[in-house]
Amino acid sequence: MAGDSSPAEEFWEPHHAASQPGTGGPGPVLVEAVGALTPGDALDLGCGGGGDALWLAEKGWTVLTVDVSATALARVADRAASAGVTDRVRTQRHDLDATFPQGRFDLISAQFLLSPVPFDRAAMFGRAAAALRPGGVLLIADHASVAPWSWADPDTVFPSPDELLTGLSLDSELWEDVRAENRDRVSDGPGGQRATVTDTVLTLTRRAEP
Repeated sequence: MAGDSSPAEEFWEPHHAASQPGTGGPGPVLVEAVGALTPGDALDLGCGGGGDALWLAEKGWTVLTVDVSATALARVADRAASAGVTDRVRTQRHDLDATFPQGRFDLISAQFLLSPVPFDRAAMFGRAAAALRPGGVLLIADHASVAPWSWADPDTVFPSPDELLTGLSLDSELWEDVRAENRDRVSDGPGGQRATVTDTVLTLTRRAEP
């Protein structure tokens, strides 16, 4: 990503630089949705601490990890080296409001790709849909409730799964299997707290070409 820093980078780079490197594993939404898929090429959008990318690589996927923070990407690369999967994990820095990785993918995962810095998510997911191979899966997980330790306004009203799907303006003709649902899970907070939270999960399979 060339040029001057963007508002997203100005927010997320200090955020990651001030935090401890991630050590956690994959998110439960990813594990449940992807566990039965045949490994191929995956794109991890907003990779954060890298737990999802490493799990995918260890399951045989070739993973391109993307984040706006150079610190986050360097830490993912370090974790991949420690896990012995550097041959299956690549990193690229993108502000997804401005640029999108090139290539075609069998899985594109966006796990809680939310930001206090505004960006055009619908346009970004349109680019993601175009980057999927026929039969590829687009997996999106968003928050549907506020955890007690979250920085979000506790009175936030989240869209329903169908409202979220509609708001992304994805071309319905592209998909042969669409699932939009809320799921509850027990989440661990940064101070050892535990709480039941709700996620909105969208799973879309790109229609195979005739």
